[in-house]
Amino acid sequence: MRLALFLALMTTPALAQDAEEGAAAFFNHCAGCHGQAAAGDGPMASLLAVPPADLTGLAERNGGDFPLKRVAQRIDGTTEVRAHGGPMPVFGLLLDGPTVVIAAPDGSDVTLPEGIANIVAWLMEVQR
Repeated sequence: MRLALFLALMTTPALAQDAEEGAAAFFNHCAGCHGQAAAGDGPMASLLAVPPADLTGLAERNGGDFPLKRVAQRIDGTTEVRAHGGPMPVFGLLLDGPTVVIAAPDGSDVTLPEGIANIVAWLMEVQR
């Protein structure tokens, strides 16, 4: 019985995300292109063939709903992003780790690596 409970707890994703940790991860991995405020104005932006997106307008450009699943897939490399004339750097392996469950704006649960969920949480906070 104890073993079954232990295994259930070890395989059940956590139900939280940390936007503060997400901000730190964003600054470390994404701000070089997207900028500290996620406005697409990072120090590398002028060197790219395709300008990085202003991530503060993701919800606005999606009819007011934050495209959580699409954003997570872009970060982890599931969906290709064109930058430098090629794919955006993929952070899926770098941000891999324990998974968490977060609620998407449509009410569905999305299971993501904790690092990506944290970045997504921060991006949701910086929407205009």
